[in-house]
Amino acid sequence: MTDINYAPVCGIYCGECPFLGKQCTGCGSVEGKPFWTNQMPQGICPLHDCCQNQKNLEHCGLCDDFPCKTFLELRDPNMTEDEFQESLSMRKENLSARKQFGTETWLSEKARQE
Repeated sequence: MTDINYAPVCGIYCGECPFLGKQCTGCGSVEGKPFWTNQMPQGICPLHDCCQNQKNLEHCGLCDDFPCKTFLELRDPNMTEDEFQESLSMRKENLSARKQFGTETWLSEKARQE
């Protein structure tokens, strides 16, 4: 079974996140306000806010501006540059697959890979 809450706008698959079930229940279930957003000026993930709240899109891959400056610059400060670039690449691939096959199919595939 797939959980749509594991498919946030940014292209990460929450099912692989080490914080899932500990500090977070999946980005979708917290409406773009996972634990780390308490450090953000608006208290919400800027990607979620832009994509879902402002543009009413399911994910960033459906945006005409993808990949935008926010997408390319929002990063976990604990990542090295190489880790960040790898993460960006993976997220772009995930969003491309979601755009091509749909989120439900993408989630099913991700869940099978766990």
